[in-house]
Amino acid sequence: MSENLVIIPTYNEKENIEAVLRQVFSLEISFDILVVDDNSPDGTAEIVKNLQNEFSSLFLEVRKEKDGLGKAYTHGFKWALEHNYQYIFEMDADLSHNPQDLPRLLESLKSDADLAIGSRYSHGVNVVNWPMTRVLLSFIASKYARFVTGLPVHDATAGFVGYRRIVLETLDLNQIKFKGYGFQIEMKYKAWRKKFKLSEVSIIFVNRVAGESKINSNILGEAVFGILMLRIRSIFGKL
Repeated sequence: MSENLVIIPTYNEKENIEAVLRQVFSLEISFDILVVDDNSPDGTAEIVKNLQNEFSSLFLEVRKEKDGLGKAYTHGFKWALEHNYQYIFEMDADLSHNPQDLPRLLESLKSDADLAIGSRYSHGVNVVNWPMTRVLLSFIASKYARFVTGLPVHDATAGFVGYRRIVLETLDLNQIKFKGYGFQIEMKYKAWRKKFKLSEVSIIFVNRVAGESKINSNILGEAVFGILMLRIRSIFGKL
């Protein structure tokens, strides 16, 4: 059993899930994987179950319903803590995050960071094959989050993130409210407010080739108004 765990949330990712799992398991550094599936109707979980016969360090949790990215990750974080992992990572299932960057995030955590962020915007804009409107939306959302909260990172909405165990132990995971972009910002902001050290590791983000994006207007709205609420609650000491 490795001390490193990659959490991959899934909903209808049958086109991508086997490829991303095999790429992670092919790395020279050992990473266990937990897939948190939101009861995908396309059979994603069945693919994972079949691969468990091949990979002993592949684990699966199937939730009863689709309840948002944030809830899937907090489910995975609690599982990781229960199973004594020391370094816990978030990664998308659609290969937009390159598994080859996992060792670089781990290296950052093992040097001096408490939270390592795979950043698309720390050195310019490193995004491939996204529509310009989507790039602008993501970039502006991160700038907006930084402006409102003071969070000292360039890519506040990044979803490729590594945590030292102590961060997840310290944050009250039951009080994490947001589900999409808002969730990613909330985790970074609360960690920063707890005086944990955040580090950005530059990555290249590549748009998914197969499957459909789960981004919608509700998730974007949560990010805009949720960030304001985070800031207001912190002013009044209610984080």
